[in-house]
Amino acid sequence: MISYTYFSHVPSKGYLSNFCLFITKPDILGYNPFILIIHSFQNKVSREEENMASAVLDLLVGRVGAFLISEAALLGGVHDELEETRLELLAMKAFLADAEKKGALNEVEKTWVDNVRDVSVAVEDIMDEFMYHTNKQRSWGPYTRAFRQATCFPKYLWERHWIATKLQKLIKTIKGIPERSRRYGVERIEGTKTNPNSYDSNRVKIYGESSLFFKDDELVGIKDAKEKLVGWLLSKEPQRTVISVVGMGGSGKTSLVATAFTGQTANFHCYAWLTVSKTYNIEDLLRVLIKELFRSALQDVPQDLSNMNYIQMRYVIALDDVWDIYLWMQISVALPDGVDGSRVMLTTRNEDIASFPFEAGSHVYHVQPLNENDAWDLFSKKTFSSWPEKCCPQELERIARDLVGKCKGLPLGIVALGALMSTRRLVSEWMKFYSSLNWELSNNPTLEVVKSIFLLSFNDLPYRLKHCFLYLCIFPEDYVIDSDRLVRLWMAEGFVDKVEGPKPEEIAESYVAELTCRCMVQVVKRQPSGKAKTFKMHDLIRELALSISKAEIFFAVYDEQKMNKDSKGPRRMSMQANHEELQTHGDMSKVRTFFYFPPNMADSSSVQELKFRFKLLRVLDLKHVPVAQLPGEIVKLFNLKYLNLKGTKVKELPKDIGNLRSLETLDIRHSKIRVLPAGIVKLKNLRHLLMYHCNFQDLFKSYYFFDGTRAPDGICKLKSLQVCDAIELGGSLVKQLRQLTQLTRMSLSNVREADEEDLCKSLESMKLIEHFFVHTSNEDEVLRLDALPSAPPLLKELGLIGKLEKIPLWFPSLFSLTHLRLHWSRLTEDFLPYIQALPNLSILRLNNAYVGSQLVFHTGFRMLSELYIMELPKMNAIVIEKGAMPALQTLVITECMGLKQLPNGIEHLTCLQTLDLVNVPNELVERIRGEGSLDSSLVMHISEISYHYKTESGCFGERLRSCLQWIVRPSSSTVNILSRDGLPFLPGN
Repeated sequence: MISYTYFSHVPSKGYLSNFCLFITKPDILGYNPFILIIHSFQNKVSREEENMASAVLDLLVGRVGAFLISEAALLGGVHDELEETRLELLAMKAFLADAEKKGALNEVEKTWVDNVRDVSVAVEDIMDEFMYHTNKQRSWGPYTRAFRQATCFPKYLWERHWIATKLQKLIKTIKGIPERSRRYGVERIEGTKTNPNSYDSNRVKIYGESSLFFKDDELVGIKDAKEKLVGWLLSKEPQRTVISVVGMGGSGKTSLVATAFTGQTANFHCYAWLTVSKTYNIEDLLRVLIKELFRSALQDVPQDLSNMNYIQMRYVIALDDVWDIYLWMQISVALPDGVDGSRVMLTTRNEDIASFPFEAGSHVYHVQPLNENDAWDLFSKKTFSSWPEKCCPQELERIARDLVGKCKGLPLGIVALGALMSTRRLVSEWMKFYSSLNWELSNNPTLEVVKSIFLLSFNDLPYRLKHCFLYLCIFPEDYVIDSDRLVRLWMAEGFVDKVEGPKPEEIAESYVAELTCRCMVQVVKRQPSGKAKTFKMHDLIRELALSISKAEIFFAVYDEQKMNKDSKGPRRMSMQANHEELQTHGDMSKVRTFFYFPPNMADSSSVQELKFRFKLLRVLDLKHVPVAQLPGEIVKLFNLKYLNLKGTKVKELPKDIGNLRSLETLDIRHSKIRVLPAGIVKLKNLRHLLMYHCNFQDLFKSYYFFDGTRAPDGICKLKSLQVCDAIELGGSLVKQLRQLTQLTRMSLSNVREADEEDLCKSLESMKLIEHFFVHTSNEDEVLRLDALPSAPPLLKELGLIGKLEKIPLWFPSLFSLTHLRLHWSRLTEDFLPYIQALPNLSILRLNNAYVGSQLVFHTGFRMLSELYIMELPKMNAIVIEKGAMPALQTLVITECMGLKQLPNGIEHLTCLQTLDLVNVPNELVERIRGEGSLDSSLVMHISEISYHYKTESGCFGERLRSCLQWIVRPSSSTVNILSRDGLPFLPGN
């Protein structure tokens, strides 16, 4: 007998609520998406609208409040109207919060929610117009300002009167809505009962219990994961152990845990499966748990269920779909914790819950997407098992594989799509479905389960994070999003709370962390600290988020297939069509955010001069757009907070760039701009100045690394500046830098030996610096930093590019350092003893850093996970003694032509997962090429081994070992680009 219970919302009364489930015949593949309570799509939409309307109000109330404080001196006669507007918005927000608790909105209230959106837009327009005129006046010089205020005073008064009139009209509109409701006799039904037909995420029954009845051959791609879970269940650990399985909604967590759970219940005295929703009553939950444990042990249930002293048995309990850690805090004190090897398994979408320190011997398993082959097998079984040939017809295979690719290994999506496509036999039907996937996900009842599970996660987000999450859809499909870029964008959009203490950047970074912890995004690369550096949106989640964004008019995506023109005009625009479409697009007056992603980035003839008709723009992102000249109107975008020209062909910034007084981020990296205009020093709100350049034609010349940008005198006036990356030193600029005490990130180029004293004094004054890179003027210039008395206390990333005569004395005190790059240092003494004890060093990059013949890692480097050894021509041996680098996962050896054999002691690196060899002697490669080779036994523990080399035909790569298996016939492919670390970007890397 299998004991299981689904726990949903329990009324406040003390009686027990135990639901009896009707389980349909399980799906043959092990994932049945239809065991779920389906609610009407219309009610779901109303709930989403209600949530997003609340989110809009929450954001707008904060913005109005901040506006009242920051611009109090300028508001004059409109201050009272704005304050009254803020209070009305608060009342609207309270109403929506109350409505959310009471149930679905009635029809009049749905109309009221639509009006909330319109009112919010109107309030925002008024504030933006006011700020535009205010910032325009601030851009005038003192004499111009005095003259215009004297001659244009009537116009100035008229503008204030116009704003006040508009606000009064808005207030009247807001107050009129409840009056109309009363006039037509429509009142809310009071009470706390939830409408049984409304969409409530707490009542969506995940198909977890049906997973208990699956057979092993009905599941796909879980063999290794199941073995790991079973191993933890049956381990000899005597103490109670918690096994957490974490992953995004629909990733197969429940099915995986169920197959491990059901197969091992015989090894425990009693067992129980409980599906825990977001809302539960802990007392009733514990009572049900006790009953199920005793029933599974075939014992009589005690009459007194007030405590668990009766349970003196070895138990295994599965808690499915856990949403908060408080559940464990409440239940753990009640469960007996003996030394009989009891186990608790739980599934969750939140990494914070999974990583909670439950017990001494706890384990965490991160569910991975199905690989390409397993995903295709699952889809084929679901789709074609009832077809005569039992397999995919040749004419459908291409479109079918594209459809499976959209699911990105998500089992729930694969099965739901497979079930839907199993009845469609014509190629035209498949093509039509693929082109309208967004609409199908939102409206097709068969795919309702996918939407429901996604909405559980989305609706659980705090209001601010709803905006932040939907904002990710601005980027094209499969776009790799940089978290630092996103932080700057969210700040410019006003999504980041302004609180006393933490910086806005820190608040925004916590938003990124929460989205990753909730498994709402897929992390592509992590920083040494574990934070997400880059990530992507899952294709299916993106499609669903796009449908919400469209309904909320949150932003508009314009591409060559879907050039929709919203009658109200978009607030945010993501242009993914060609330049001609952009020029012919209509009204852009209401656009506040503009992204341009040209379909063909290499076509420089398509965009030479960008022309647009913006006025109230806050964000302009033209990253990698081949535009050569900025429009003159750009200096009149007085509300602009974010300007991204990275990778463009723009050669100079406008002389009047100082007019953009609101600008917070200016990104000109890898553009043609080499000199900042003098007006840059007027940008008092500038926080992020990104301006380093790589000449990619010279990138592989050994010494060269990056160029900075020349800055004018007075750059030290930018007291809000947090990031300055990178400045080309010259004149007295090195002395001025010491005034920028608030910097957290700085890079310098053209540094000379004579700059030592001033450079060290500037660095000493920067107590908050976390990232510091310095590049000498040429390869023979000596980089001296001994005048610095101690290491910056918060320094995490350090890059020294240039000749070092010796390691600075303060190196051993770099206690916060996680990333160290020594480039072209050419040290003569053994430097490893100076850095081996650094407690947080995770990444070490050595490029011609040492001229000795041997690198010997005696001990230390406890946290090092990545080691890059590059261009050490005299080195003929690497020695790794046992105990050194115990956490190393990646080892890259590049251009070390004297190295004829593997590092001595590589077998001690038991955590090593990846070994990349780039342009190394063939003798070294042949010693590990194939099973049975001379040194193959030394690298059996390494999952991935690759070899990259150059020929006259180009750059090529071979995989010698993959997934712990030797490759008999190494695959090779042409490589066009090498990274600066010498590791080629190969397909699949």
